Amino acid sequence: MKKVAAVIDLWSSDLCDRIDVEDLRSRNPIAHKWKALYRSICLREAIFWRITDLLKQITVLAEAGHLLGARILLRSTVETLGILIYLNQKTIAVLEGNETLHSFSDKTSQLLLGSKNNATEIEAINILTILKKFEKKYPGILEIYSDLCESAHPNYDGVCHGYSFLKYNRDETIFKNRWNELYGSDIEDQALEFMKVFEEEYIEVWPKLFDRLEKWIEENDERLEAEKTDK
Repeated sequence: MKKVAAVIDLWSSDLCDRIDVEDLRSRNPIAHKWKALYRSICLREAIFWRITDLLKQITVLAEAGHLLGARILLRSTVETLGILIYLNQKTIAVLEGNETLHSFSDKTSQLLLGSKNNATEIEAINILTILKKFEKKYPGILEIYSDLCESAHPNYDGVCHGYSFLKYNRDETIFKNRWNELYGSDIEDQALEFMKVFEEEYIEVWPKLFDRLEKWIEENDERLEAEKTDK
């Protein structure tokens, strides 16, 4: 996991430690009247923090030979990355006229503040809904995610396959922890692939879309205000 660890060291030095609303308003006072932009920034940076933290823990577990835990955390990494991609795709939908800014604002609230345990009053978006959007841009992701889920759940892969095997010539079952031998050679390549996607979405896609959205809101502010009043 040396390659993963090296990238994580670089990422850790770039983590955002604060976002100042007044700084945003001085950058573009018209656009940053709208809370959706602030939530988009907060969501992007919180995702960066979470993915970096998850990958650090994946590295520790994998290097210690604890592949089940590493795969479960990699599954969580995929889900977290899916939220950023979903956010970017919803931004595109606004810019292309396929979604209103008001609907987008509601989505940013769900992504940032949604919960399944009633910790907040906003219901979280189903993760499979998010990952289906992921799949459209990055085909094959659902297959990888489903495979990681099988490891996380106490199904065949998570129990029988992970901890036992048959000796057919003796008609007996042997028990052992097999996770490292089954998946130890794959974990780094999979992690690096998702890290590459994250860098594309975080560094390349989101900033360009955010700039476009700022300008779009500024140009359409009068209409957007009227729509808000009509509601």
